[in-house]
Amino acid sequence: MPVRLNSYISFNGNAREAMDFYKSVFGGEVYADNFAKYESTDMPIAPEDRNKIMHAYLKGDNDIELMASDTPSHMKFTPGAQISLSLSGNDEVLLRGYWTNLAEGGTVTVPLGKSPWGDTFGMLTDKFGIDWMVNVSSIDTA
Repeated sequence: MPVRLNSYISFNGNAREAMDFYKSVFGGEVYADNFAKYESTDMPIAPEDRNKIMHAYLKGDNDIELMASDTPSHMKFTPGAQISLSLSGNDEVLLRGYWTNLAEGGTVTVPLGKSPWGDTFGMLTDKFGIDWMVNVSSIDTA
C-alpha cells in the first residue's frame, strides 16, 4: 500500500451528518465507527462520547477520499481549526521517519504507539502549528 496524505476534519458531534452530506456531493460510500466499538478497560469512553464518530472515511467517486471524526468530550473543539493532515500506509520505516521529522520542534499530542484498533498511531502539531496524524496499518497488503 502506498503512503497516502489525506485531509482529516474534526466535528463537534455532527460528523455522521457531515459525511452523509459529503457523500451526496462526491458519491461513493461512507465507512464509520463510533467510539463505543473500541471501548476497553485500557480505553474507557465517556458516556456522552459512545455514539460519536471515532473515525469516518468517505471513498468517493473520482478518487476523492475524505476522513473525519467527532471531537471527544475530553478534547477541546476549536472552530476554524478543524482540519488535520493524515499520513497512512503500511511502510512503517517511512512513516516513522515522517513522524520523527514532523515532530522536530513541534508538540506530540498522542505518542506514536499501538492503537486500540491494532495499528500504530500518533498525533502531533508541527512547529508551524499544523496538526498531523500518522497511522501505520497493521495489515500487510504486499
